Amino acid sequence: MKEKIKQLILKNGADVCGVANIDRFDQAPEGFSPLDIYPQCKAVITFGIALPKGLTFVEPRLVYGHYNGFSCTEADRISFQTAKRMEKEFGCFVVPLPSDSPYEYWDSDASCGRGLISMKHAAVLSGIGALGKNSMLLNPRFGNLLTIGALLTDLDLPSDTLCENICIDGCTKCVSACPVQAIENGSVDQKLCRTNTYGKTARGFETVDCNTCRAVCPMRYGKTK
Repeated sequence: MKEKIKQLILKNGADVCGVANIDRFDQAPEGFSPLDIYPQCKAVITFGIALPKGLTFVEPRLVYGHYNGFSCTEADRISFQTAKRMEKEFGCFVVPLPSDSPYEYWDSDASCGRGLISMKHAAVLSGIGALGKNSMLLNPRFGNLLTIGALLTDLDLPSDTLCENICIDGCTKCVSACPVQAIENGSVDQKLCRTNTYGKTARGFETVDCNTCRAVCPMRYGKTK
């Protein structure tokens, strides 16, 4: 059943998919566990959509920013369609989660937000990747170009094997290249990052003005280009 579900997600447009049984989430922060959303959850299914590699070569403000946001919408589409199909075919219940927003938690002083669950940590627990020094998910095949989606289900599915970490020992390119020095000890100061990264054009279109930590990573495309 797990393999059928994963193939369904891949056919819907995802590039990679993994599963984590709920027992892997016992260290989730209070209020951000899958069980806080859906108490009957027995497994979390995560998947990734890879951005085109060419987006790392262009100034990020408009083109990269647009398709980075578009990929979140695409992840939500896959989650919604897969949830309906799973419920029909397997007689289960499935809760699709927003890939990015909306969410409740917001610390205005620190400009710090938290998703309903941490998508990147769910992806790690599902065997899709491991976290790099800039806290971005790194996948051996798709590098740091994945946008993550997730579904919660009452199906008791076994976990996939955890993924190797391809972050290069001793490499600090993402840390040193950050224009506002927001990266330290594997975490990102969201206030520094958000202030530098997000803006708007004169007409009001949202922009992404920096993707430096993603673009300079030697593993941005994974192990092979």
